[in-house]
Amino acid sequence: QAEVVESGGGLVQPGGSLRLSCAASGDIFTISNIGWYRQGPGKQRELVARITPEGRTNYSEFVKGRFTISRDNAKKTVDLQMNSLKPDDTAVYYCSNELWGSWGQGTQVTVSS
Repeated sequence: QAEVVESGGGLVQPGGSLRLSCAASGDIFTISNIGWYRQGPGKQRELVARITPEGRTNYSEFVKGRFTISRDNAKKTVDLQMNSLKPDDTAVYYCSNELWGSWGQGTQVTVSS
C-alpha cells in the first residue's frame, strides 16, 4: 500500500504563508513522483506542483515563484511551502502518490481577509 495523508491547511490572510505536509507510507514512496493538487470551489482538480524521487520539480504557472515543493525520502514526507498567498489559492489541497494512484483526504486552505 502507498497511503498519503495531508496536513497543515488553514485560514490565512492574503500575502501570508502556509506549509502543507504530505506523510506517505510504503516502500514505493522512494520511486514515486509525488504531486500536490488542488480543487477550488466549482473548479476541476488541477496540478500545483510535482517532485520526482530524485528531487526534480515542476510547477504550474500560477504558483511559480510563490510555492516550493520538497521531499524527504528518509521521512517519507513531501512538503509544499506556499508564500504570497492569494484569495484565488483557496482550495482543498491534495497529495497524490502518482505511481500508486493514491490520494489523501485533502486539507482546506482558505485565503481571506
